[in-house]
Amino acid sequence: MAEPTTTTTVKKKKSKRSVPAGQVHIQATFNNTIITFTDGQGNALAASSAGACGFRGSKKGTAYAAQVAMERAGNAVKQQFGLSKVDVLVKGIGLGRDAAIRTLSNLDLRVESIKDVTGVPHGGVRPRKARRV
Repeated sequence: MAEPTTTTTVKKKKSKRSVPAGQVHIQATFNNTIITFTDGQGNALAASSAGACGFRGSKKGTAYAAQVAMERAGNAVKQQFGLSKVDVLVKGIGLGRDAAIRTLSNLDLRVESIKDVTGVPHGGVRPRKARRV
C-alpha cells in the first residue's frame, strides 16, 4: 500500500512596490473627467473617473465629480505605492481641470510641474464642398 503524497506550495509574499514619484494624467472633457496615476515610465498605477465614482449624466462633467475622482485615485495610489511627488499632465477643457489639480494639494501630494498636453489641430478639418448655383 502506497502512502498518499501531499505537496505544499510555498507562496512568495508579494513585495510592496514603492513609487515615490510619478505622473497624474487628467483628461477633462465636458462630459467626464478621467484621472490616471502612472509611474515615471507611464505604467498605470491607479485610475478613476467621475462615472466610476457613481456620477451619471451631466453631473459627470462637474468640478465636484472631478474632485471626488481625484480623491479616490489619489488615496489608492498613496496607500498602495507610497506616492508623494507628482507631475501633472492635463488634457482637455472641461470643468474638472482646476478642481482636480486643487485636490492634489489636499491629498498631501507635492506637485512638481503642471503641463497642458491638450491636442491642437494644425490643418483643421476638410472644408465643405463648393456651393453650385
